[in-house]
Amino acid sequence: MTATTRPPAPSGSSTSPRSGFTLTGRSRTLDPRTHAVRADIADVRLADRVFAPHYAAPLRRALATAATLRESRDPASAALAELPAGAAFDLLDLTGGVAWGIAVELNLVGYVDAATVRAA
Repeated sequence: MTATTRPPAPSGSSTSPRSGFTLTGRSRTLDPRTHAVRADIADVRLADRVFAPHYAAPLRRALATAATLRESRDPASAALAELPAGAAFDLLDLTGGVAWGIAVELNLVGYVDAATVRAA
């Protein structure tokens, strides 16, 4: 898949010129442990490499307390890492008391209890 620049609207057109890109080719399958992409949402920084129905810009946060980074939102799912209090976390989704994002220092994507996430 490649990204191409969209041409500006024709002159004299009533629509304003649009900037951006279009996707061509097939989306790539990326490792969800290291790339923040799910079936419903993806990190906007991956927009040139993968299609998603929605994109989110990461919000830099820090963990207020130590937390377990898990592979799914289920609290019984496998632990990917133990994150210390103060660890940087790029928040992409916060739903039902669970935060999904990227543990910055480890470059791992996963879920943590939302109560552990605070503004950086």
